[in-house]
Amino acid sequence: MPAPEADCHSRKANFKFNSKHEEARRRRSEMSVELRKARKDEQLLKRRNLDIGKELQSTVDESNLSAVSISIDDIIEGMESSVQAVQLHATQACRKMLSREKNPPIENMIKSGIVPRCVEFLDYHHNPALQFEAAWALTNVASGTSEQTHVVVKHGAIPKLVALLKSASPNVAEQAVWALGNIAGDGPVARDLVLGYNAMPLLLELIKPDTSVTFTRNIVWTLSNLCRNKNPPPSFEVVRTALPVLNRLLSNSDKDILADACWALSYLTDGSNDKIQAVIDCGVIPKLVQLLASTEVTVLTPALRAVGNIVTGNDMQTDAIISAGGLQHLGLLLQHHRMNIVKEAAWTISNITAGNMEQIQHVINNGLLSPLIHVLQSGDFKSQKEAAWAVTNLTSGGSVQQLAQLVQMGVLEPFCNLLEAKDWKIVVVVLDGLTNILNAAEKMKEVERVAIMIEEVGGLDKLEALQHHDAEQVYQKAIAMIDSFFSEADAEESTITPTATDGQLEFKPTETTAQKDFNF
Repeated sequence: MPAPEADCHSRKANFKFNSKHEEARRRRSEMSVELRKARKDEQLLKRRNLDIGKELQSTVDESNLSAVSISIDDIIEGMESSVQAVQLHATQACRKMLSREKNPPIENMIKSGIVPRCVEFLDYHHNPALQFEAAWALTNVASGTSEQTHVVVKHGAIPKLVALLKSASPNVAEQAVWALGNIAGDGPVARDLVLGYNAMPLLLELIKPDTSVTFTRNIVWTLSNLCRNKNPPPSFEVVRTALPVLNRLLSNSDKDILADACWALSYLTDGSNDKIQAVIDCGVIPKLVQLLASTEVTVLTPALRAVGNIVTGNDMQTDAIISAGGLQHLGLLLQHHRMNIVKEAAWTISNITAGNMEQIQHVINNGLLSPLIHVLQSGDFKSQKEAAWAVTNLTSGGSVQQLAQLVQMGVLEPFCNLLEAKDWKIVVVVLDGLTNILNAAEKMKEVERVAIMIEEVGGLDKLEALQHHDAEQVYQKAIAMIDSFFSEADAEESTITPTATDGQLEFKPTETTAQKDFNF
């Protein structure tokens, strides 16, 4: 990236540098795709209800039911009966079969025609036990493939399940929540159908001080699925109504509730600045930043994702995270034992160093350079990539003093080592960062010293090797750097080596420059 002009402070205060800001946004989109792929283990899209322990008490004799093996044909025959006791008995047997932990016969059940019958039973308001069993059976059908979920949708289950959110029976309402969560988890089309039937306000009304923990977990998970997916995203006007409730839920002590509330916020912040601002305005920032200290990885992961999304916004939005103490937490997360946390922390920091000089100074003041350089040196490659972006963004928007501090802390060797990376895009990022550092050194008449430092850590050898790289962008940048900063003419001009004061590097200008006291 080109070095910024000297008058950085004259730029609009509430926007990041345009080219870098767009680059950061592009990277966020790429990262989101990669992170979504890896997220299935972090937050389940769909869940089967296997909890046999929380069944509604009914008139069915459980001992007889488990003792007798009932076939699918028997179940269908019983569900088609006009006798309600028989209907209930058969529907419960159907639900039990679909609740088997291993290999539930979802497809066979669909082919036998149970879905429309279960959907019909959702209307039996005089028989909550039957509604409950039918909703549970549909929950587990909707936990299957997209095609299986579509069968539930096609037979008109959504409006009936939404109506059951108002059921006087908490069990029925909870099972309807779960079924709707599975449907919404199928993707944007199903999600928007659920929202279209006005499920959001009814779900939010169900979260009360006396709502049980298990019920609240299900509601918040379903809420997160209604906020999820980007192509297209849900109507923001509809999902933003959840923000006050999500803000309250961040004070909850249950880790599952916290995790899904954070996932919902991570989806709502994954978009334009006006969406980020709406999230900030609802007051979540202090609690979200506090959750960066969580020892529960299931909570920490989405909290970090939400914070990372917020700092891709404008400078004022980034400042909200800095003011709440986010940088101290990010510094510790760069040293986390889980690689994906380190990677996301580095990615988050890269979007802060893409900001203005003050924000970069906050990064330095909070001691983030040292752990960042450590990640650059010994992190896994994905984390190294993010750390390289953080460094290059800093070199692009930082002052000469800030760049000198970066060099002084030993960034050059691990940075130059990435010139041998197989990923040519990251080689370009490093070449840009090195060019920015050398340009800053040139302003201070220090380019020979820095060039020698790069040569001493093996950087020049790597640059020379890149002249034969397959990628045009790489070899052109490498040739341009060598011509500008490492040509023989430059080498003959000076053989000065870097000076040190108390073991610290100085970008020390010559006597001809006005700033004679420019020391580090």
